[in-house]
Amino acid sequence: MKLIAAKSILKANDQLAVENRQRFDAAGVFCVNMVGSPGCGKTTLLEALFSHLRGSLRLAVIEGDIAGSIDAERMEALGVPVVQINTEGACHLDANMTASAVAQLDLTDVDLLIIENVGNLVCTAGFDLGEHLRIVVLGATEGDDKAVKYPAIFQGSNALVISKTDMLPYTNFSIPRITADMKRLAPDAPVFQVAALKREGTPKLAEWIAEEKTKR
Repeated sequence: MKLIAAKSILKANDQLAVENRQRFDAAGVFCVNMVGSPGCGKTTLLEALFSHLRGSLRLAVIEGDIAGSIDAERMEALGVPVVQINTEGACHLDANMTASAVAQLDLTDVDLLIIENVGNLVCTAGFDLGEHLRIVVLGATEGDDKAVKYPAIFQGSNALVISKTDMLPYTNFSIPRITADMKRLAPDAPVFQVAALKREGTPKLAEWIAEEKTKR
């Protein structure tokens, strides 16, 4: 019997992630890894962000899903270069999948690459893709206890976006609670409140992403 330790797999992934990041740096591409549960509003958030950013930055997207291309088609409809990754059962993207997708893009024509990861708050926490920034999205309809239940993904993120805030009146979601939990896990991470369909809060988030890009 041969055993492969999980540490060895993660070490190999981390090395590939370093290579991805070096490739992005060499091309002048700022890469964001967007994570969150299925249905938290990641794709709708991307559509809103792109409406604010497309005039100043050249955009591209990598879409990660277990199956289908619905989200990629939504990006394509916006005229944004997009590559779909179907993991066929895997609950997260990894650095190797990311490298394969990046090879399909012309990085010389990209300033900002956003990777919409597979909907998952667990598996996505352990895999660096080579991104410069990780944003975790949490829908107001999901409950404010997620940072306590799934601390790793929140601790490893550079920002929290509370989405679907227009639904707050119909939930018992506590902004103070999730904000306090995020500050405990990631003290330097800003917390944004957005209602993407109404474009509320998204200009501020878009501005922050653009500012973070200038720091790299």
